[in-house]
Amino acid sequence: MQSSPLTGLHKQVWTALLAALIAVGALIQLPIGPVPVTLQTFFIVLAGYILGPVSGAAAMLLYILAGAIGLPIFAGGKAGFAVLFGPTGGYLLGFVGTAYLAGFGKHSKNNLMPLFWGLLGLAFVYLVGFLRLKFVLDISFAKAAAIGIAPFIWGDLIKVAAAATAFRFLRKQGLLPE
Repeated sequence: MQSSPLTGLHKQVWTALLAALIAVGALIQLPIGPVPVTLQTFFIVLAGYILGPVSGAAAMLLYILAGAIGLPIFAGGKAGFAVLFGPTGGYLLGFVGTAYLAGFGKHSKNNLMPLFWGLLGLAFVYLVGFLRLKFVLDISFAKAAAIGIAPFIWGDLIKVAAAATAFRFLRKQGLLPE
């Protein structure tokens, strides 16, 4: 896509769209414990790939702000600051870093680099989320890993790979913002 006077607006629309898709992904869930399985990871990584580090993180921050002020868009239709300060709050805040890190895959010509950056972002959210879960619930590191990481690894790996595939397709079609 060539640069035009509408390039900035185009990127803002993509940012809002991906923030909305992150919200939709949070509402599609499989509750398996304190941390539900959702489609958020797919859309957060895709936001980073499509928008780059800064705007990808901005889409995630927009989503968090909307949920913090009361829109029921966090997993399970939850909302408010209590969610951010609760056991799963670390995952929400860690997702900002996930989108940021995945964003480094945006301009890579190598098809494996977006996947690498998405996986690095996934590792980041696991670290931040698992630590918050451990300390809020006052449980051992092993138990926090067992309930906050282990059930999600395979599904999240698939979601990151799917986001990388969707990104490659969108890029090949010339549908991405600059």
